Amino acid sequence: MEPIRLNEFLNYRFISALALAPGGAHAAFAVSQSNDQNGYDSNLWLLSLKEERAFQFTASGKEKSFIWEDRETLLFPSGRKDEPHGTVFFRQRIGGGEATEAFRLPVKVSAFQGIGKGRYLITAPFRQNLPDPLDFEGEERNAVYKAMEAEEDYEVLDELPFWGNGKGFTNKRRSRLYLYDETMDKLSAISPPLMNVEGITVAEDLTRALYFGCEFDSVCDQTAAVHELNLENLSDRVLLPSGRLHVDGAFYLGGAITLLATDQKRYGTSENTALYRLQPENGGCALILDPDMSFGNSVGTDSRLWGGISAKASCDALYTIVTEQNASRLYVFRGGALLPLTASKGAVDSFDVEGDRILFVGMRGMGLEEIYALDARTGEEKRLTDINDALRGRYVGEPEKLSFTNSDGLSIDGWVIRPKGYDPSQTYPAILDIHGGPKTVYGEVFVHEMQHWASEGYFVLFCNPRGSDGRGNAFADLRGKYGSIDYRDILEFTDQALQRYPAIDPARLGVAGGSYGGFMVNWIIGHTERFAAAASQRSIANWMSKTLTTDIGYYHNMDQMAATPWNGADRMWDFSPLKYADRVKTPTLFIHSNEDYRCWMAEGLQMFTALKLHGVPARLCLFKGENHELSRSGKPQHRVRRLQEMTEWFNHYLKA
Repeated sequence: MEPIRLNEFLNYRFISALALAPGGAHAAFAVSQSNDQNGYDSNLWLLSLKEERAFQFTASGKEKSFIWEDRETLLFPSGRKDEPHGTVFFRQRIGGGEATEAFRLPVKVSAFQGIGKGRYLITAPFRQNLPDPLDFEGEERNAVYKAMEAEEDYEVLDELPFWGNGKGFTNKRRSRLYLYDETMDKLSAISPPLMNVEGITVAEDLTRALYFGCEFDSVCDQTAAVHELNLENLSDRVLLPSGRLHVDGAFYLGGAITLLATDQKRYGTSENTALYRLQPENGGCALILDPDMSFGNSVGTDSRLWGGISAKASCDALYTIVTEQNASRLYVFRGGALLPLTASKGAVDSFDVEGDRILFVGMRGMGLEEIYALDARTGEEKRLTDINDALRGRYVGEPEKLSFTNSDGLSIDGWVIRPKGYDPSQTYPAILDIHGGPKTVYGEVFVHEMQHWASEGYFVLFCNPRGSDGRGNAFADLRGKYGSIDYRDILEFTDQALQRYPAIDPARLGVAGGSYGGFMVNWIIGHTERFAAAASQRSIANWMSKTLTTDIGYYHNMDQMAATPWNGADRMWDFSPLKYADRVKTPTLFIHSNEDYRCWMAEGLQMFTALKLHGVPARLCLFKGENHELSRSGKPQHRVRRLQEMTEWFNHYLKA
């Protein structure tokens, strides 16, 4: 078997935007892969359910979203024609023929849905503090565009958050809802100008639509107002005012309106969402089911890109992805009960349902993404595609589960991947890999980074300590406890791995992690010298600067610290790895991106500076133009360089 090379992921294909056609005879989806221009090409593919055959449908490399207009026609935006301030849409029938231009919109469309009669709901960026180009025509509109471009040299801030990871500066910038009528060639704004629209759901009969988001002019409190739009007369009413619930989804279900939401009163900003039913007649909202489960997919991997449907109402049932234990599964909520549909291992990345037909994008058996059909009655899964063959003939180490009871009597799940060519008579270095979040999970899915290290001759160790997802609110609750119980779980897991795998050389241990995992790496090196090398990525060093400079700092990080800079500065400093930097002896590599506004580069710079001042071998690699998603969706060559930096660092200190 050949090793997993450092740049092997350049050959991986990533599946997104899976959608069944009306009637369910076909499905379409996007396939993305790295290209020679240090980016990603995305094309639309079709899947015939009768023939169980998938084939490429578009070839420009510039299509990754679409809708089915009917059983035979796709409508999609494409970059194949340049439109600097707008979006060009094309139509193409699946039976053959070329794509033809359908219409052009003078906004950069983010998402869109058809509502019948040649009308579409779309979301697009909107700047509330500048003249709206849609209010002008011809040369006057061009003059507005020029004025907007001139404003790009400045940022005036009067809001929180003022920037967002992957978005840049967001001050007075919103995602706005519009309605486009193709027959009249008319684009009309729907949502309030200061509302940031986060989700849209159209009723199956196309008479109504729900949309929700945070409306604010100073500080976004992370709650959402829910609106209902009458699609016949375009009247708009508020069903749920802001200030009450954080909303992740809104659905028409069984004649009622159901929300996936949380009031965040018991477990703070990381609290699992529950099911609520709106009562529009009196403005009320009733809790109908709180299963203490995590809706959505939080199984970590660096081998998926973009996304798709994670929750959908169909035929009086709500289908949703749930992270349970160490896997993400498809569940259905019907008749008051929430029941699992898919297997308890691996990951369901997205899905679609049409009538009694269910398809999902899954990661199964340590393979890359493929599309599967699900028989909801039997739970049988049938693989329908063979999109990814990059792993054939490659060594893929099987994660061996290592669960143990920690010192507090709780079961902690972890895994060990043996190195390629493992010989029990030899000893090997090992890398402990710590996930981000902390409210995410590792599971039994393919992770390129881990598999490359196994091919390089390392044991790879990883676990889900307290703070991780999939086991309820109490297990995930780390408020005011960062660096305590989680740190203890991780080190006890490391002890268990060394005990059960005597071929691991305890003098050649490395530790790596990103985001929360980067925080934990920084914490570890200030509290123990057992690791011979460390790689800290997109990390956290100082909770004071983290809370006051990043997009989620002012609400989420203060919540997680159970303190603020004004009523708990000592407590926040005690939780900060930077406080203990004078104790560090471990050679440490820092990886950061200069547009990471989730864990700003100031965090890595502070820790790097502290180590250099104290004579500790340290190196910082800063990636320009990248953000918090560098390892998952960064430019391909940047992702290669990132993994190369870490691998060479570990090779130097753990193998030399």
